[in-house]
Amino acid sequence: MTGLGPESESALQPVRKALRAAAEELASGIRGDAAREAAGLLDAARAEAAGILAGAAKEGESAARLEAAMRSARVRRQAHELVLAQRNSLRVELHRRVREAAAGLTSDSRYAGMMIRLTSQCKELLGPDASVSESPEGGVIAHAGSRRLDLSLPVLAEMALDSMPGARELWNR
Repeated sequence: MTGLGPESESALQPVRKALRAAAEELASGIRGDAAREAAGLLDAARAEAAGILAGAAKEGESAARLEAAMRSARVRRQAHELVLAQRNSLRVELHRRVREAAAGLTSDSRYAGMMIRLTSQCKELLGPDASVSESPEGGVIAHAGSRRLDLSLPVLAEMALDSMPGARELWNR
């Protein structure tokens, strides 16, 4: 194989065996070190992956809780707005009906007596020189200098509605 004589070949045989055994032992050690290092890297990668997964799960839970809270707040706000809109609609309708009913008082047989009482009220509050005239909507409007008193039927109806016990609480809840 090497061109050496047979005595040299047999003399080198133990050296070759020793070199081969040393090389195999070194290779086995390198393979063992590489396997341990690979296992360590794999364990570290698995731990990092588990940490990343746990962090992502926490972030996902937090995001879901935040989204649920925002959705809940949005639904509560929409429900509240709906209630307010319904209350306002009822309030407007009630005011409309009260004003309509007040306008109907002009055809009541007692309207003339009411006009006398309203005129008297104006003179009492603004003085005997107050100028009192009939409102186009019914009732009276009086002036005395820069002062003005509106006792028209729509104004009186609104005042009556606002003075009703519990009327304001209907709209302020």
